[in-house]
Amino acid sequence: MIDIDIKFNKMHKSIVLTLTIIILSFSLLSAQNNAKSLEGLLYSNGKPVSIKIVDGKIAALKHLSARKAGAGIYIAPGLIDIQMNGYMGVDFSDQNLKPEDLKLAINSLRKIGVTSFLPTVVSADPAKMKKSFQNLAAMLDDEDIRLSIPCFHLEGPYLSKMKGFRGAHLEKYIKDPDWDEFSGFQETSKNNIKLITVAPEIKDAIPFIRKCIEKGVVVSLGHHNGNAQEVAAAVESGATLSTHLGNGCANMIDRHKNPLWPQLANDQLSASIIADGHHLTKEEVQVFYKAKGVDKTILISDAVDLAGLAPGEYNRREKRLILTPDNVVMLPVENVLAGAATPLTICVENMMKFTGCGLANAIQMASTNPAKLLSLTNLGEIKEGKRADLIMFRIINNKLEVLKTIVNGKVVYSADKTIDNRL
Repeated sequence: MIDIDIKFNKMHKSIVLTLTIIILSFSLLSAQNNAKSLEGLLYSNGKPVSIKIVDGKIAALKHLSARKAGAGIYIAPGLIDIQMNGYMGVDFSDQNLKPEDLKLAINSLRKIGVTSFLPTVVSADPAKMKKSFQNLAAMLDDEDIRLSIPCFHLEGPYLSKMKGFRGAHLEKYIKDPDWDEFSGFQETSKNNIKLITVAPEIKDAIPFIRKCIEKGVVVSLGHHNGNAQEVAAAVESGATLSTHLGNGCANMIDRHKNPLWPQLANDQLSASIIADGHHLTKEEVQVFYKAKGVDKTILISDAVDLAGLAPGEYNRREKRLILTPDNVVMLPVENVLAGAATPLTICVENMMKFTGCGLANAIQMASTNPAKLLSLTNLGEIKEGKRADLIMFRIINNKLEVLKTIVNGKVVYSADKTIDNRL
């Protein structure tokens, strides 16, 4: 009887051990099957690398020998656009915005290498602004949408009322900062407003900026005519960015006392710029880049919903706009630009062309820097542990040709199904 019990116990242990090995084997096999890898030229130095992706994250970055890798295909972190009003006919502030509309814009942006962006709500009737944030916040419940939209940007209504400085924002909606009103916007957005553009010289702007910082909202200065003292006070209160520097500015300004010099001179301020070749001249881009440097410059598109549409006349948000054949959006009644229609990818190309900076610096300004500004710690770099939001592209005749876009380790766009990227 004892011998039988011993044999049974041995048999039982053997079975348990065998089952354990089988389970572990299946677990290891599953993990291996979940692992993906791709090869190409690392954007930062042009050297061949292999990137291993597991569970949507970068698990390993391995430098390869100087052998042919990726046939001239670069790999970079996905682009991050912190100021977008719309795209491909989709207005992110549309009161009737639907998930399928937003997904159309998201998928269109992924084709040009933009993996994350901030829908930007501008000055309007407060009730409509609330509705815009309510619509956007509700759509973040969709996982695919949330992957591309980390938060929102509020541009206005706390801006300068002066013509030129207010840009295309309608004067009737511009006002002094109202904390209760902003708190209502934030509540409706489910606390997803993480960036706000404010004019520092208007009444109560400085205490408002302090409150925003206390609540974890990044403050940017824009559409303003602030002097050196007002800009300095805003920075001391926590402002860290200038919104589309050089724009949201009157056509005629004093050559000495104007809002540009104090912002360019302040090393604590980063600057977002629209390098589309229309909002700023080549020389302005060069000067801004020299003043701020690669670490303090952020490329944005400031695209409106007309981006990607045919040239013509459009009625948008109580305004008659004209989209020119060379992608300039004008508000004729004010003789000002009214947003942009050039995608961020072209701004990256122009930055290299205008300044002579390399690919690494251009990508940093369109991905790494915006991620750091907003504390998006899982984005903007190719490092172990970061989310695998990546783009694969060629550079042909100084043009970026996006071949594949990867979000959270998944291929979400492919221009050529035959390209071997081992995903």
